[in-house]
Amino acid sequence: MSSPKQIALGLSMRYLGYHAAAWRHPLANPDAASRFDHYRYLAQTAEAAKLDMVFLADGIGLRTKDEPAGALRRSHQTLELEPLTLLSALAAVTSRIGLVATASTTYNEPFHIARKWASLDHLSRGRAGWNIVTSWSDAEARNFNRDKHMDYDERYERATEFVEVVKGLWDSWEEDAPLFDKASGIFFDQSKLHWLNHEGKHFKVQGPLTIKRTPQGRPILVQAGAAEQGLEIAARSADVVYAAPHDLGSAQVYYANLKGRLAKYGRERDSLKIMPGVTLFVGRTRAEAQEKYDLLNALVEPELGLSYLYAQMGDLSAYPLDGPVPEPTNPMVRSLAKGLLAMSRRDNLTIRQLYSTIAAGFGGRVLIGTPKDIVDDMQAWVEGDAADGFNLCPPVLPLALDEFIELVLPELRARGMFRTEYAGPTLRENLGLVPPRNRYAG
Repeated sequence: MSSPKQIALGLSMRYLGYHAAAWRHPLANPDAASRFDHYRYLAQTAEAAKLDMVFLADGIGLRTKDEPAGALRRSHQTLELEPLTLLSALAAVTSRIGLVATASTTYNEPFHIARKWASLDHLSRGRAGWNIVTSWSDAEARNFNRDKHMDYDERYERATEFVEVVKGLWDSWEEDAPLFDKASGIFFDQSKLHWLNHEGKHFKVQGPLTIKRTPQGRPILVQAGAAEQGLEIAARSADVVYAAPHDLGSAQVYYANLKGRLAKYGRERDSLKIMPGVTLFVGRTRAEAQEKYDLLNALVEPELGLSYLYAQMGDLSAYPLDGPVPEPTNPMVRSLAKGLLAMSRRDNLTIRQLYSTIAAGFGGRVLIGTPKDIVDDMQAWVEGDAADGFNLCPPVLPLALDEFIELVLPELRARGMFRTEYAGPTLRENLGLVPPRNRYAG
């Protein structure tokens, strides 16, 4: 009998958790997302449990809208720290766990990203990761001298070139370029320093980067999203993909699609880890898990709950909350509106029940059950070629992380699915990924 497949586990630690009412939980500190000690506890606790990485998603504008009126003031998804500053601080108080943060290819320059993430990789001794996003909201555009966000095709075209420039800059120095020869006075071998001299549609970057090759060869590259252009960026360059399917069937289709693209870029299937996001409500019994879910949902005020449906379903504030979900009015994303309406009809959901379902995990996949229920589901996804691991999106932090470690992790380890010790000091080693080759090295 073959050994169970080992899984990767990441912890998303944005805000106070992924539930819309996380800050109102009786055990939550509403100000925690602005406090270093909160994140230090999360990172050190996740590291003690041998998780692969902590992850900070990010936006560079206030995306939450006051739709319907009164929603904005109720949202805790409005205050957060700048990710790279925070991860640099966490690098000093951790030693093994990966440190991954988001940065936009639309509102940065490649040299900025290459330099900052190379620095984090050195400061953490090989634990840095960059989550590649293009940004998507006009709110962000208005913070960077624009009235409207860059159009879809242009921003992905820019992102594709951006990533290639960053990778090129990370190859500026060959591994053995620094000599530090005091006797001869030669600091480095100049033949092993390389200028990029990139000239493209969006960028003109000479290089070289003023940071030596990093402990991982280059930081881990992470990508999220299902857009066609994004899938190609992931297939060409990503080490990890954070996916968002809600059911096994669609996850298997996504997994096969993305893994099937790797060969044309000369990559092996195992060179990319696909880690769907999941929000867990776990209890020693199913009734206890359901109680935890219901407690938080009861704390979602109607204005806030309706805001989670506004873009997809329009303004539903005039309809009875405990009545049926109506046809969407002027949905911004028609495919999502169609899916929400189909789900509400299939499960006979009221408006309140629908917004509670979405608000429970920020629109992501939610599981409610015992440790056995949770691990049965994870194992089915991993063995069914739907996932290589999972990005944990706890409903309330740090409470749900502590519960995962106490209740779920022992079940995973009992089945031989998750490590008891780290494989090595770098994030790349712990993910089981080979170091990238420097393009200039013989």
